[in-house]
Amino acid sequence: MSRLIETYNDEIKDAMMKKFEYKSIMEVPKIEKIVINMGVGEAKENAKILDNAVGDLTKIAGQKPLITKAKKSVAVFKVREGMNIGCKVTLRGKRMYDFLDRLVNLALPRVRDFRGVNPNAFDGRGNYALGLKEQIIFPEIEYDKIDKIRGMDVIFVTTANTDEEARELLTLFGMPFRK
Repeated sequence: MSRLIETYNDEIKDAMMKKFEYKSIMEVPKIEKIVINMGVGEAKENAKILDNAVGDLTKIAGQKPLITKAKKSVAVFKVREGMNIGCKVTLRGKRMYDFLDRLVNLALPRVRDFRGVNPNAFDGRGNYALGLKEQIIFPEIEYDKIDKIRGMDVIFVTTANTDEEARELLTLFGMPFRK
């Protein structure tokens, strides 16, 4: 069992109960899922590029990603409806907590000139979006074996009702918000 799961069960729930004065332990927000999305625009010319992105995301997340397809045709971008344009993976349970642990303790400290993540990237409903510029910050990715540096979006979906509750929850999990 992950250290974060054990921590969540005790310390984080207690801290959230005290700060927000919940009447029941069931009111305490939790992280429902983490969605990692990698848009690969170059995949429309070369399908092999998408395979490399899928391989990288598989190593990072620990499970096979879903290929995402274009919903609409956009002539300016030379994209037709149904074309493969990216990949995404949804993490829940143990894999989610393991990924969160690696992200906070290993990957984010490896970002060049890192001063913390944006504290204002909440959507108003308690969900948080984090953009990463390069996949090489994860220790699973070997620098010599990548074909191109790609960014990704990491979305934390929580059961929190407000951004303040979600910010406190992620802070207790160790998310390094900028001051």
